[in-house]
Amino acid sequence: MAHFTLTSNYKLNSGYEIPILGFGTAASASENFKLKHEESLAACTYALGAGYRHFDTARKYDSEKSLGEAIRQSGLQRCDLFVTSKVCQSGYKETTEAINASLRALKLDYIDLYLNHSPYGGRTARKGTRRALVEAQKEGKIRSIGVSNYGVHHLNETEAYIKELEAELGRGNAGEISVGQWDLHPWLSHPDITEWCKQRGIVVEAYCPLVKGQRFDEPSLQMLMKKHNKSGAQILLRWSLQNGFIPLPKSVTPSRIQSNASIFDFELTDDDMTTLETADYAPTTWDPTVSPLDN
Repeated sequence: MAHFTLTSNYKLNSGYEIPILGFGTAASASENFKLKHEESLAACTYALGAGYRHFDTARKYDSEKSLGEAIRQSGLQRCDLFVTSKVCQSGYKETTEAINASLRALKLDYIDLYLNHSPYGGRTARKGTRRALVEAQKEGKIRSIGVSNYGVHHLNETEAYIKELEAELGRGNAGEISVGQWDLHPWLSHPDITEWCKQRGIVVEAYCPLVKGQRFDEPSLQMLMKKHNKSGAQILLRWSLQNGFIPLPKSVTPSRIQSNASIFDFELTDDDMTTLETADYAPTTWDPTVSPLDN
């Protein structure tokens, strides 16, 4: 397989590039996934110092402000960073307001990638979100468009709506699907979704790639940890990378932030990857991919 480093990138359908390892800013032991500003600022600051250049946030996380502050304090050039945020409530008005609110909170001139956080809200709401994202992209507020937690039926609907918008706005004027983000790990591999994306050149991101640490005692994982002298987190992150996914590990602990970035000095064999294969269906929290189109 290709030799990756922390500075490696994938090319997006939008033409921009995205780093192959991201840092999730919603890390928390609490149920609402929110951090205090100071805790989030410290985590983002350390991640920047550790070499991360790709950061994942959302309106729901309340981490946009701290991420933006960490970026400004870092002294790094904006062009060297990749920032993702998400709208949590679908709809044209809601998405337009969310994008503007994200820009204000981050204090950035543009956001590299903006996602619809889930397909919930129904057909009309999803179409409204799509139109708002396309308009924001044309205005230079966001560079790339993506989805999160969509099932194949939601993706097919989006693809059809892009064609509708192109008929109205002109070919090439309805945006693209650059990235899809899902709960992905060996115990929830979503093969139908990832294959759909692969056929269309859509980059797949894995949130909860460490399964919240709930599977580190699995015999298959323990075996590979001993074989490679690596942590369970490092093995799972490597599994994501070698499947072509972009993992988004989350932590507020400096040693773990550093360790999660130290995954480029070893490689899982084909047999190792097979060892981690399961037919399990075990979402870490929710699974909107199975929601009906009208939900």
